[in-house]
Amino acid sequence: MKASPLAQVKDQFGSKADLVKAVQDLANDDLFLDRVNEDKGLERVSNKKLLHLHAVLTEVKEMGGRDKLIGEICDVENRKDEGYKERLGRWPTPRLLDWYKAAKRRATA
Repeated sequence: MKASPLAQVKDQFGSKADLVKAVQDLANDDLFLDRVNEDKGLERVSNKKLLHLHAVLTEVKEMGGRDKLIGEICDVENRKDEGYKERLGRWPTPRLLDWYKAAKRRATA
């Protein structure tokens, strides 16, 4: 049985504050479009969402960043137009990663 999000946070990071700090460290301009509510911040986001965001940002960082991910999507879909790249650039990082994985599956099928 999978552990609860709180148990996962305690196992991997020790506390929610440490998880928030880890996400904030990853969330630079190269990986993350900042759409966080300034009044609330990441401290009020649920543990499950923070764990997912940390996993996504880590995977995108290993790929080389958002720009590299957008380039990979265009390569997989055989799209070279700049308008498409610009449109993808406005998407949030988790959506880009999901789109890349789906496009890669479609290309191999």
